Amino acid sequence: MDFPEELKYTEEHEWVMIEDDVITVGITDFAQDQLGDVVFVELPEEGDELEAGKSFGVVESVKAVSDVYAPVSGEVVEVNDELPDEPELLNNSPYEDGWMIRIKVADTSDLDGLMDAEAYQEFIEKE
Repeated sequence: MDFPEELKYTEEHEWVMIEDDVITVGITDFAQDQLGDVVFVELPEEGDELEAGKSFGVVESVKAVSDVYAPVSGEVVEVNDELPDEPELLNNSPYEDGWMIRIKVADTSDLDGLMDAEAYQEFIEKE
């Protein structure tokens, strides 16, 4: 499993790349592995307002349907338009081509609760 050091992680198995006041969000390698082959992805629209901890989309695999949660509150400024047509990108490249959305962060204190790679690995070992 891959856990890039430069990313932050949530307890809901999303990864977060922080770039000033915009973050990129996707699901972790662990999450895609648990889901199995992803067959469908539902994402919000650009301009949608998200609330931290609330669902912003759905990932459907051959095994399960899972909600994906916003790690922060803010506005969706970009959506990965390739995912609806190529949901397998979440399996093949969860940290690069499989990114889901970019959010302009409303309150940077939302980022304080995110885990680093080491803490996330410890977290999933307990699950």
